[in-house]
Amino acid sequence: MYEPIRTKSVHSTVDGPNPDFPHRSREEELDIQLAGHLAALLAVTDELRATQASADLDAAAERLADQVGRLRGGPAPARVSGAGRERSAAALHRRAHALAGRALVVAASRADTAAAILAAERMDAHTAALEPRELASR
Repeated sequence: MYEPIRTKSVHSTVDGPNPDFPHRSREEELDIQLAGHLAALLAVTDELRATQASADLDAAAERLADQVGRLRGGPAPARVSGAGRERSAAALHRRAHALAGRALVVAASRADTAAAILAAERMDAHTAALEPRELASR
C-alpha cells in the first residue's frame, strides 16, 4: 500500500546534530518557562506588597523567590520595590491570578509538585482578594 521513503528527510541534517548549536531538552525548556512565569508572579506580588502590607504576601514572595532560584539553579532573583507603578490593587490581583494560572499549567506539565501547589495557592489567594471587590462594584 505505502511506498517506502527513498530519500533522506529534509528535516534532518546531513551530518547529524550540529555541536555548535545549543540544544535543550523539553525539561530544560519547561524549567525556563516556569521560572519566567514565577518570576513575573513575584514581580506582581512585590507590587502588591508595596500597595498593601500583608504577611501572606510577604510569605508568598519568599516562597516564589525560592522556587525561581531553584529552577534557575542559583540564588534567589534580585528584586526591586514595586512602588514605581500606580495600578489598582484589583488589576494587580487579576494579573497575578493569570500569571499563577500559567505557572500552574507549566508546573503540571513538568510534574513539579512544589511549584504547582504554590501556583494553585496563589490563584486561590488572588481570587479571594478579588471577590469582595467584585461584589462591592455590582
